[in-house]
Amino acid sequence: MKKLELFDTTLRDGTQGEGVNISIHDKLEITKRLDEFGINIIEGGWPGSNPKDEEYFEIVQNLKLKNSKICAFGSTARYPDRIESDNNLLKLVASNAPIITIFGKTWRFHSEKTLGLTDEQNEELIYKSVKFLVEKGRRVIFDAEHFYDGYKDDANFAIKMCKAAVKGGADTIVLCDTNGGSLPHEVYDITENTLKQIEIPIGIHAHNDGGVAVANSIAAVQAGATHVQGTMNGVGERCGNADLCTIIPNLILKMKRETVFDLNLTNLTSLSNFVYEMMNVSPNTRAPFVGKSAFAHKGGIHVSSVLKDSRMYEHLEPNAVGNIQRVIVSDLSGQSNIRYKAAKLGIELPEDQEFNKKFVHFLKELEYKGFQFDGAEASFELLLRNELSELPTYFNVTYAKVNVMFDDKGSEYSEAVLKVEVNGEVEHTAAEGHGPVNALDKALHKALRRFYSELDDVHLIDYKVRVLGEGDGTAAKVRVLIESGDKNNTWSTVGVSENIIQASLQALTDSINYRLFKS
Repeated sequence: MKKLELFDTTLRDGTQGEGVNISIHDKLEITKRLDEFGINIIEGGWPGSNPKDEEYFEIVQNLKLKNSKICAFGSTARYPDRIESDNNLLKLVASNAPIITIFGKTWRFHSEKTLGLTDEQNEELIYKSVKFLVEKGRRVIFDAEHFYDGYKDDANFAIKMCKAAVKGGADTIVLCDTNGGSLPHEVYDITENTLKQIEIPIGIHAHNDGGVAVANSIAAVQAGATHVQGTMNGVGERCGNADLCTIIPNLILKMKRETVFDLNLTNLTSLSNFVYEMMNVSPNTRAPFVGKSAFAHKGGIHVSSVLKDSRMYEHLEPNAVGNIQRVIVSDLSGQSNIRYKAAKLGIELPEDQEFNKKFVHFLKELEYKGFQFDGAEASFELLLRNELSELPTYFNVTYAKVNVMFDDKGSEYSEAVLKVEVNGEVEHTAAEGHGPVNALDKALHKALRRFYSELDDVHLIDYKVRVLGEGDGTAAKVRVLIESGDKNNTWSTVGVSENIIQASLQALTDSINYRLFKS
């Protein structure tokens, strides 16, 4: 069975996704990580479409890649009789990319309506464009745009256009579900039928508009495709592209297929998170295999079973893809959850079951009041250690006042005044900030600085507010979740109150207590 070739288009098709915008530096860093992981082909962009992509192809030539080949993307020429002078094709050649992907119309509807070409003209356009690039010494991959829709409309036309690319010298034909509306059984049947008529390798390029891009990619491989395209984390236009972070482990771990390069899947989760970070996009916590919740367990019965044998509720070992098993503490928790979390934290619980029962009951009461600890594990650890009398009292906030003033000219002023007691000494301080929470955070750090120098590098990373009981309007409780960090670690804490300032102070206080305890 032929080994699978993996083609990543995160840097091209992925950047067409809403909210995705990356710099040249980011593109180069992602390129290096994809190369280290073992991706065969990295599609770096469309050099004929914008200056950024042209600059990328200039700089990327200086990278010493171990595995990957760089690919440039573009379209066929605009007119069959102007191939030699077509600006798009000339830009592709000038990119010096060893591999070029060009797309052409394989749905008559597009050929006629978009380009205004006859069947013969479209066929000639594809043939001549591919031939021009092949004669320039490039490996050419032909993306058969809208192939599945085109095949369903007129199979003969779609196949004929692909054969024109084969005649021109393309070495791989990629069948594209450009609108993302095909279903797996359709993809399987059409791919299988196409393979009977095209003698060179076939690939799949699926979009996720129907929510089945991964399934469609796998169906194409089952039918005989040996080239798979997608993006990291499924980023891309509209609903995104097929997610390689899901496709790859399914192909290797479930279907036992071999890829051209041996991949170390234990680096997959790290790669996924790295791409999210470079794109400044929040990770999808529920993503299969690599998401933070992919191997998270919340229900007490589930956790009890997982502790006996994780295969009962996990389809594979989390570390196979570089992820970890997590147990969430919530109002669904049982004693198994508490024991598991305590063990992970290195906390020894009393052997008698009475403590566990009482703590679970206490936890559920807090959750009923609005607290949530599955996203605030630092607060949970403090809570548990406090119940075990293991948590010292580092400080007490005995007085807090926040002033917020603004006028009709847009001027704003926020100030926090605090009295903080540390070992019998009272520090009375004030600080201004960009909004009340920032002022509160600054005042708290200012008050504690002379007592705890280790807080100097602690800073706020993220701040989220959730309104609880929306029917109560402005009198509703709010839950504040904050993420803090220092040079080495990050941690999350939570606060709940009808007063957003008080809830924020709870979360901030927990954050500092956690850092002091860990130091």
